[in-house]
Amino acid sequence: MTTQILVADDDAAIRTVISQALMRAGYEVRVTSNIATLWRWIAAGEGDLVITDVLMPDGNAFDVLPRIKNTRPDLPVVVMSAQNTFMTAIKASENGAYDYVPKPFDLTELVSIAKRALSEPKNAAKVGNGEDLGEAMPLVGRSPAMQDIYRALARMMQTDLTVTITGESGTGKELVARALHDYGRRRKGPFVAINMAAIPRDLIESELFGHEKGAFTGAQNRASGRFEQAEGGTLFLDEIGDMPMEAQTRLLRVLQQGEYTAVGGRTSIATDVRIVAATNKDLRQLIQRGFFREDLFYRLNVVPLRLPPLRERIEDLPDLARHFFQEVQKEGLPRKTLSQGAFDVMRRYSWPGNVRELENLVRRLSALYPQDEISAEIVEHELTNDLARSSPADPNGSEPIDLSAAVERYLSDYFSSFGDQLPPPGLHARILKEVEYPLVAAALAATRGNQVKAADLLGVNRNTLRKKIRDLDISVVRSIR
Repeated sequence: MTTQILVADDDAAIRTVISQALMRAGYEVRVTSNIATLWRWIAAGEGDLVITDVLMPDGNAFDVLPRIKNTRPDLPVVVMSAQNTFMTAIKASENGAYDYVPKPFDLTELVSIAKRALSEPKNAAKVGNGEDLGEAMPLVGRSPAMQDIYRALARMMQTDLTVTITGESGTGKELVARALHDYGRRRKGPFVAINMAAIPRDLIESELFGHEKGAFTGAQNRASGRFEQAEGGTLFLDEIGDMPMEAQTRLLRVLQQGEYTAVGGRTSIATDVRIVAATNKDLRQLIQRGFFREDLFYRLNVVPLRLPPLRERIEDLPDLARHFFQEVQKEGLPRKTLSQGAFDVMRRYSWPGNVRELENLVRRLSALYPQDEISAEIVEHELTNDLARSSPADPNGSEPIDLSAAVERYLSDYFSSFGDQLPPPGLHARILKEVEYPLVAAALAATRGNQVKAADLLGVNRNTLRKKIRDLDISVVRSIR
């Protein structure tokens, strides 16, 4: 029996190229330019697969998708759209579509999706819960790189799979984590974020798992940890590459057993959270250097998701800039636009700070310049100043920032993370330990765990090094391939 595919699109040229490609693949194809005819065929039991555009002259495919899934739950539906937004991909998933294909599309890929949909077991697809998700767009961009992100997110929304998001600083890793939560099955639960790089090493376990009264000096009351606070929701572990080894071991145990023990506690506590981790570091390199557990990496990296830097999605600049100008206008700043020349300057820029740098630029332009239209000269001036500020050691960027300046920048961000509050007491000892730990660990990694060579490299005697390894709880890797 011949497999039949129903194709609906109001563009005759698109209908033709799709039908020709599918017929060459051996399928029978019926085409239409309206939703009413498509629904009549489906209701009559015709078709083994539907490929339809979202916006049709007589209606919206999203309005008829629930009826299709209720009438013929085994019929896979692939939706196409030229809107190419994050919400389009999410709505397709929520309404039970098999897949979402942004326009313009690759014909080979579309045929491949059709073959996959027809070959999979005929199980009833999940239909959305009917909640109105609105038109708010948490993610902006229509580039091919972002389309891949949207499609991947749409597939993960109705799962609890652990996700690891990688990408440079400023690419929007927390924004993606929040989208996974806000549009996923745990949206009614809490979203709790913790930045591993901003928490003192000796407080990370208490922050994650909580502590009992008297568990350590200063623990005057019981305190809940982030796992308890995120119960039933999503726990976002930002900068997971900065997590110390001892905390990694405890996190691995939680992921394996689904339970944890508070610091100073004796009773195991069951946990039900979705873990989303993020890092701007290469975890595989950290594994090779002995700074990250390989078994934890595979527990976290169930679904890897790489966010592209802005320079790889430069075609999204106009959409992003307009979005940020609209956001600052809502905050009371005057409305601004960018000249074509300004956009040309921005396209030539490398954007080391990625989308966050672009947002900061838009805010600065809106606040500091009276012109309604921002010229190329203004943008070039601001971006040149950005480069000078980001490379104080060398305006040309050929030399890295010195250690003192790096520490000063870290401390500025660290104090800012507490808002109007002050960090916990004992800052001097913690900061010295923070600097000493990577120094000793790097020396051990460079000498492949040879403590004699590492002691000589550091300029300390071997007994002193042994004491520091013990006090700092550094895992020594004796052989690194």
